[in-house]
Amino acid sequence: MKKYWIFLKVEGKLAIRSMEGIIFGIGMPIGVLLLITMISGTQTASNNGHTFLQNSFPALATVGICATAFMGLPITISDYRDKKILRHFFTTPSSPSFFLSIQFMICTILAFSSTLGVTLVATLVLNYQMTGSWVGFILVYLFVLIAMYSIGMMMASLCKSSQRAHLVSTLVYFPMLFFSGAVIPYEIFPDGLQKVAQVLPLTQGIRLLKIVSFEDIQAVPLLPLIYLCVLAFIGILVSIKTFRWE
Repeated sequence: MKKYWIFLKVEGKLAIRSMEGIIFGIGMPIGVLLLITMISGTQTASNNGHTFLQNSFPALATVGICATAFMGLPITISDYRDKKILRHFFTTPSSPSFFLSIQFMICTILAFSSTLGVTLVATLVLNYQMTGSWVGFILVYLFVLIAMYSIGMMMASLCKSSQRAHLVSTLVYFPMLFFSGAVIPYEIFPDGLQKVAQVLPLTQGIRLLKIVSFEDIQAVPLLPLIYLCVLAFIGILVSIKTFRWE
């Protein structure tokens, strides 16, 4: 356990040295939340009767997941593969799987930090009150995180070079960030764009989080859950079959 915490500390320092992750993963969703609230105030979104703040909080809570799942995890693992760091773990008492568990933990901590920051600002500064279930919200949040991370791990397994990982991560991350409703309120999208955006897994994850933030967890529809479960299963299966340490 001592070795685990030492590795976690070292990798954590390496992660926070890149200020892009802090700025875009933690600072940006808080800034967008404040901006939306200043612009819209208590205006009601047209499609569900809730305010823009109530609609934006569950969406912005997933920005950290999006950043770590589709940028942090695949790029870090691909870079370490290219630099032969993963292969070197075979010559040490620590297994490569031990290293991967550290990376998952670092990404999870960063995602949690982003969500915690958004939650504190929303509740303490903007007086946000969840009408649904906080317990249900946390459970669905963890489910969405696992589903997105399985996709990110699949990307890391399929991209055999660092350059390809950067390209694929960019092509996946930005559409997922902007068209899923994570940053730009989904409610203001035209009907045609909303239909296209529903294909994105993060869109369905945000949809589930909004439902549990408005109502009880029993109101969660089955179809989005099945959709994300299937994607998570595919991601895990492909990762296991295609992952290479070098």
